[in-house]
Amino acid sequence: MDAEELLEKYAAGGRQFDKNRQGIDLKGADLSDINISGANWNGADLSEATLTRAKFNNTNLSRASLTNANLVGIEGCSTNLSWADLSGADLSWSNLNSANLNYANLEQANLTGVDLSNAKLIYANLDTANLRGANLSSADLTAASLGKANLSKANLTKTDLGQAYLTGCDLTLANLSEAILQSAKLEGSIFHRANLYQVDLSGMNLADMDFTAASLQSTNLRKALLQGANLERVNLRYANLINTNLDGANLRRADLTGADTYGATFKDADLTGAIMPDGEVYKPIASQIEISKQLASLEKVISMTRKVIRTDNAPAPVGPYNQAIAASGQLVFVAGQIAIDPRLGDVVYTDDVKKQTEQVMANLEAILTAAGATFEDVVKTTVFLADMNDFAAVNAVYAKYFPENTAPARACVQVSRLPKDVLVEIECIAVISS
Repeated sequence: MDAEELLEKYAAGGRQFDKNRQGIDLKGADLSDINISGANWNGADLSEATLTRAKFNNTNLSRASLTNANLVGIEGCSTNLSWADLSGADLSWSNLNSANLNYANLEQANLTGVDLSNAKLIYANLDTANLRGANLSSADLTAASLGKANLSKANLTKTDLGQAYLTGCDLTLANLSEAILQSAKLEGSIFHRANLYQVDLSGMNLADMDFTAASLQSTNLRKALLQGANLERVNLRYANLINTNLDGANLRRADLTGADTYGATFKDADLTGAIMPDGEVYKPIASQIEISKQLASLEKVISMTRKVIRTDNAPAPVGPYNQAIAASGQLVFVAGQIAIDPRLGDVVYTDDVKKQTEQVMANLEAILTAAGATFEDVVKTTVFLADMNDFAAVNAVYAKYFPENTAPARACVQVSRLPKDVLVEIECIAVISS
């Protein structure tokens, strides 16, 4: 039966066409509700045809042309559309469960609400396609191209997106739970409120990406690059952040409860209001206002148990320290502190001596506070440096906490190595009233 005979039969009310018609030309035809299930229409030309609600179950449409075709609401379970051209086609709300779309061209196609669960789309072209609300659960999109595709609210549970090109995709509210994303290209993608539960993103480049309010619970981000990423209000509970680069990231109000942050870097990251791995809410180390208040307090009153010793018979101080301090009362010996953030459980700012010094001073302050003391009560400090060339940078931070006229006695030495290969360690002795 050629195309003319088929159209005549269709016009007469026929809808069942299960014979093989390879290469048939039905361009622009109106074939709504046609049933070609099980037939072989390999290489058919159905471009610009109207095929709404058509039944294509188990049909072979390999290499068929369906460009700009109207395929709304079709039934196409297990259909073979490999190498087919569906560019610009409207497949919204269709059922293509377990269909074969390997190497198919779906560029700019409308796939809103389509069911592609368990479908094969290996090397398929879905650039700028609309997949809003589509069901792609357990589908295979290995090495597929989805540049600037709309995947908002799509179900991508356990979907294989390995090596896929997802640059510029909108994945807002998408469910990617347990999806495979290794070696995928994700630059410029948006993951607002997306679910990436238990996804393996280890070692991936996720710099500057937007994960606002997304769920990354139990996600593997080991050695991932998240520099400058927007992780505001992100759920990172129990995530693997070992050796992850979070420098400059926005982690405001993020939840890091139970996360493993060993070796992670947070240089210049914004952790305001974040819940840290120990469950405590992050608070800044010390604001300039707090330091200013502290300095004013130090200038106003010096404990009667503490006396600055000065003599012209010894070298005058040339920095924020004094020759000696005479003190009476209870001695507090504070162990050497390094730049471990107790909320993260590991060293922070691995290559920034200034930031490390700020963390060290925060640790000293916390211990002094627990002992009922303040920096005002410190009578002696020892500063250990991995490199004496860092002295000026360390001294600039140190001076914020100890005004020169009341600063404690101090010693500063360079050592061959410090714990965890940090750049600075500081210990102190304080005296508080008995």
